[in-house]
Amino acid sequence: MMGDLNERGLSLEELFFRKRDAELIAQQRRLEQIKRSREALAEVSGIHNSKVLDKLIELEISPQVLASMALVPLIEVAWADGSVSDEEREAVLAGAHENGFEKGSVDYALLQNWLQSPPSDKLLDAWMHYVQGACEIMSAQERNSFKKDLIGRARKVAEASGGVLGLALKISPKERAVLKKMESAFS
Repeated sequence: MMGDLNERGLSLEELFFRKRDAELIAQQRRLEQIKRSREALAEVSGIHNSKVLDKLIELEISPQVLASMALVPLIEVAWADGSVSDEEREAVLAGAHENGFEKGSVDYALLQNWLQSPPSDKLLDAWMHYVQGACEIMSAQERNSFKKDLIGRARKVAEASGGVLGLALKISPKERAVLKKMESAFS
């Protein structure tokens, strides 16, 4: 009887430690995955600020998606009014082509998906953090050039629809608000 009780106690103890070991192993794997993600994001983006990288990880931005961040301003402006016009679609695709995204690539497929349905609000938040982190490692001249390039392409998309009947303001108030918000990331 006493032997059975001791065996059961040892079994429970072994079960407890097995469960605890499994939890520690799982936690270690999560930490390793975060470390690998941080390293991959740093390599793709050139950002080495751990807070920015951690924010991108928190927002579930993979290195593959990060490579597509140059397209985010185009998409955000295109969807600013709630839909994407044919002219905006063409301007987005032209901007993507300027960035080297070609039909058949993973990035192009992602872009096509974004043109079909609006991306999550998290995407613009992630882009803002990406730009802020990138600006930390750039000179003032590089930052201005980066801003001019990204916002300039987004502005082309905003102007593509031509405003009300092509006669009034070329950029709608909603598009202006999105452009202004994106410009704030460069400060």
